[in-house]
Amino acid sequence: MRADRDAALDLLRDRPLVVLTGAGLSTDSGIPDYRGPGAPDRTPMTYQEFVSGPGAQQRYWARSHLGWGRMRTADPNPGHHAVAALDPTLLITQNVDGLHERAGSRDVVALHGRISDVVCLACRRVSSRADLQRRLDELNPGWAAAHADVAVRPDGDVDLETTDGFVVPECEICGGVLKPDVVFFGENVPRERVDRCYAAVDALGADGTLLVAGSSLTVMSGLRFVRRAARNGTPVVIVNRGTTRGDDLATYKLDEGCSEFLTDLAEAPTAVA
Repeated sequence: MRADRDAALDLLRDRPLVVLTGAGLSTDSGIPDYRGPGAPDRTPMTYQEFVSGPGAQQRYWARSHLGWGRMRTADPNPGHHAVAALDPTLLITQNVDGLHERAGSRDVVALHGRISDVVCLACRRVSSRADLQRRLDELNPGWAAAHADVAVRPDGDVDLETTDGFVVPECEICGGVLKPDVVFFGENVPRERVDRCYAAVDALGADGTLLVAGSSLTVMSGLRFVRRAARNGTPVVIVNRGTTRGDDLATYKLDEGCSEFLTDLAEAPTAVA
């Protein structure tokens, strides 16, 4: 309803603001999401599966090699730029694509990490995904060209079943297993990230607002902040295509895309004292 949209914009103006974003914010950059309307029914690889052995790691890196090669060319969309212009007290993102940072957002907690980083599970050294991409290209010449037509999935994955023959490099320092430095399903978000987000939400009180943009809140990593805000008496505005697990806690729930709403919010005139 237009009245709810206008009321939500009014509620978000000139108040302390924490923004929580999900995959729906990046769809306008060409990155698909897991749970939006029309998204295929698919569960990503879990942490337990990844560490189960070389076969799972080969499947992951063969697919990621193709998907990330395309994902890294995505650019921030108007929604990302609008969030940067809003300059919230804290931006909490469930996305791993790094587009918020590229759009200029400053105070960002990437709950699930960033796909541009790689960590060794043995020595814990963090290295560049771009460097690993070059190593994968050298070890698997022609792989990308031979699979250029496969469909891209969220988080730098692709729709590929057969990965036989794909060579996965080891850590250059200790020979350990390399993993993207992101939180897989089955892993926990590091406690210090959660605590920083809770502190920002708690500081809002009744005078601030929590804005959720492009998240179905299906997983607890994001939903817990909506529940925390509601318990604190902080108004919650949710902008998302389709229902979310936090709809019953929202002051306003708007079923629309993120880019237009966030752009309108960023461009809204400030109140005159």
